[in-house]
Amino acid sequence: MIAKVLFLSSANSARSQMAEAFLRALAGDAFEPYSAGSAPRGVDPLAVSVMEERGIDIGDQWPKGFQEYIGTAQFDHLITICDRAEKDCPMFPGKGNREYWPLEDPARTGGSREERLARFREARDYIEARVRRFLVERRYRPVLELSGTGATAER
Repeated sequence: MIAKVLFLSSANSARSQMAEAFLRALAGDAFEPYSAGSAPRGVDPLAVSVMEERGIDIGDQWPKGFQEYIGTAQFDHLITICDRAEKDCPMFPGKGNREYWPLEDPARTGGSREERLARFREARDYIEARVRRFLVERRYRPVLELSGTGATAER
């Protein structure tokens, strides 16, 4: 059985989208990743840019509200990536594990484009490290290096 993982953030515009994409890229079809938000809005173009730097295209992903999954999906892992989502998150039936990965929303920061990109890169790197740790904790060897050419992971 493939484990379903739901990543939640407030807007589903950057952090949870990146986490979903990293899990898909690092674990292949060993996990079924999803993402959602408590107040979804469009995927942030800076999130798309910094993920492209890692060889991952999230340009076709779209924001979803967590209400979309209530009563329709059961998750083995529920991971919230922000305070607001942690407080607003309902209980999902069937979830086996709930984790909280606190991370400020890089989309809510000001400054120049370069300063904002730096914050998005920091968030991206934190999320990648957490996803890798998540996989290792489940005895799964993630892809060592990412590329845009369909890298595969090993069990």
